Amino acid sequence: MPVDPQLAGLLSLIEGGTPMHQTDPVTARTAFRTLAVDFRKPEDVVPVASVSETEVAGGDGPRAARVYRPEGDGPWPVVALFHGGGFVIGDLDTHDNLARRICRDASAVVVSVDYRLAPEHPFPAGLEDALAATRDLQQRTEELGGDGRVAVAGDSAGGNFAAVVSQHVPGLAAQLLIYPATDGGGDYPSRTENGEGYFLDLPTMLWFMEHYAPQDPADPRFSPIHGPLEGLPPAVVVTAELDPLRDEGEAYAAALTAAGVGVDVQRYDGMIHGFVDMGPFSAAAEQATADTVARFAAVLGSTAG
Repeated sequence: MPVDPQLAGLLSLIEGGTPMHQTDPVTARTAFRTLAVDFRKPEDVVPVASVSETEVAGGDGPRAARVYRPEGDGPWPVVALFHGGGFVIGDLDTHDNLARRICRDASAVVVSVDYRLAPEHPFPAGLEDALAATRDLQQRTEELGGDGRVAVAGDSAGGNFAAVVSQHVPGLAAQLLIYPATDGGGDYPSRTENGEGYFLDLPTMLWFMEHYAPQDPADPRFSPIHGPLEGLPPAVVVTAELDPLRDEGEAYAAALTAAGVGVDVQRYDGMIHGFVDMGPFSAAAEQATADTVARFAAVLGSTAG
């Protein structure tokens, strides 16, 4: 189906700017913050009981993190959240509202992790932070008001981290993979079909990969579709119809299913890459985001006890 009309308006607004792949990482980060943070209206901020700053273990020393707690007495599951941004852009602020949404609507303590970014810290630095942070949180659930369960979540590059972390950290309760990058060396029709005009384009994907710089695109630490899949925690995998990453996300969901992992996979028609941050601009994106988190909450609920 065609792109959601309200998202089409947003795309028209973005169209006039310099393409990300023609800028440098610092400029790209500033532009992304302008879109994700500066355009956010106070009334669009999802309310939660509390937000506080903390530190978690990283691959090369402590990393900043932000803790979101829901209303109520708990205890709750703890969710490690890894933001998207192609391993190069994005931060705790750009994904503040996604953290808040998961916290409120999945009744979870969300810990958003400020992992190291490329090109200053290329592959696998950010992943090492995600791994260390998740293991750290497993040891701190009581301190955080957790009930012992730890899950992982992320969008795009953050979904890549969540998938890889699930393969390397035993004992996780669930994984939420939002339009994840799962197969860097793969060849999928959606990359051609949706490679231009839908926010994330092929030149920008290549720009991200050049900065993140994995030596082997098939390395399972970069392409989790090549990693160990049996015995992984139940997963929610969501994709967007008009996203270059659509097919590899769905291929990963199919591979998980074939390996005996419980998977709830959902494609949102008319949506584009990044839709979970676009609810203020599109009623359909808002509904898709709400449905995504509701699916995750159902999986988390099924793992209780």
